[in-house]
Amino acid sequence: MFGETTAYSSFAVDDLDAARAFYGDRLGLTVGESGTGDMRMLFLTLPGGARVFVYPKEDHTPASFTVLNFEVDDIDRAVDDLVSRGATFERYPEFEADEKGVVRGAGDGGPAGIAWFTDPAGNVIAVMQAS
Repeated sequence: MFGETTAYSSFAVDDLDAARAFYGDRLGLTVGESGTGDMRMLFLTLPGGARVFVYPKEDHTPASFTVLNFEVDDIDRAVDDLVSRGATFERYPEFEADEKGVVRGAGDGGPAGIAWFTDPAGNVIAVMQAS
C-alpha cells in the first residue's frame, strides 16, 4: 500500500523563521516554505532528495533523540566547519568525547566518529563518519 506513496519525516520547532535561517543559511540545505499565518511550514530538502517537514509548535519541547543524521566523509572537517558557523557540540555523560565533542570508534560496525549539536529549537542533529 505505502510502497508507491510519498513519505517524509517531520519534527517541530518553536520559531519557524529561526529554523529557516538555521537550516538554509547555516547548514546550506534547500528550504521551501508553504502556507500562511499559523499554517506556515517548511520543507527541508536533504542531500539525495529526501524531504523533511518542519512545523511550528507553540508549546514545543525539543526531541529527546536525534532528529537528523548527516553522514560525512571527514568528521573533523565537518565539526570544524560547523563550529565556524556557530554550532556548539553537545556532550553526553554516557559517551566519551574528545576535545572537539566527537565520540570516536564506536566499533561493531558503528560510526568511526559521531558528534551532536542542536538547532535553535533544541532538536538534536548528528554528523557521523562511517567506519
